[in-house]
Amino acid sequence: MSTEKHTNGSQSGTDQYRKEVGMMNLERFIAERETISDKPFPIPDNELLSRFEQLYTGAVNDVLREFCLLHQALPNRIVPLREYRTVAGLAFTVKSAPNAKITGEMEFRTQMLDAMHENAFVIWDSSKDEQATMWGGVMTATAKGKGIKAACLDGGIRDTHQILEADFPVFYKYRLSNGSLGRCLITHFQTVIQIDDVTIKPGDVVLGDIDGVLIVPRDIAYQVLLRAEEIRQNEKQIFGWVHSGESIHTITERGGYF
Repeated sequence: MSTEKHTNGSQSGTDQYRKEVGMMNLERFIAERETISDKPFPIPDNELLSRFEQLYTGAVNDVLREFCLLHQALPNRIVPLREYRTVAGLAFTVKSAPNAKITGEMEFRTQMLDAMHENAFVIWDSSKDEQATMWGGVMTATAKGKGIKAACLDGGIRDTHQILEADFPVFYKYRLSNGSLGRCLITHFQTVIQIDDVTIKPGDVVLGDIDGVLIVPRDIAYQVLLRAEEIRQNEKQIFGWVHSGESIHTITERGGYF
């Protein structure tokens, strides 16, 4: 009898331990996944974004690889509407999903638009929607008037001539004349979203150019910027060696790369 009591007590203790460990791991997972950083940059936002705009996504992506971050480029199904030079902004996230419901959609969209801020780079997760468009001419005019830098839709756009005339950078998956009302519903904004393997949090630095869209986590954005600027200087030197006719072997020996 005493042995049975001891065994039951040990089992109970083990179960409690497992429960506590599981809770701790869950809390850590939630914190890692859902915490949104508001860490200030060591330089003004406008300066940081302006300096990123002197770079290009390829160089910045190489730096992210040095930080062991290999899943920061949005999928290649998302393409630029034009052959843009680099545009940089702070992530403003939106989540929608296919839905026939209409009630409340316009009110929630109004709240979302009111919350959009200067220097925002809108990143919109459509939950794989293929039947509606999330962005058009009026949205473009509104965004441009608020000082928003660009929009990236893992979904559809329409009113393309109006977007082109506004000269507003847009990255998108498809073009279609269908509107969103009655076809999809905005469910969240300024929340953590995930597009394929890429996690995007509000306030992350977002770069877009002819090669697509890249997400730089906010907490390391300044360090990434400094390193990418170093790479840009190195590349200027390498291009100089190439143009002067130096051999590949000589360039490699001098620290160059291809």
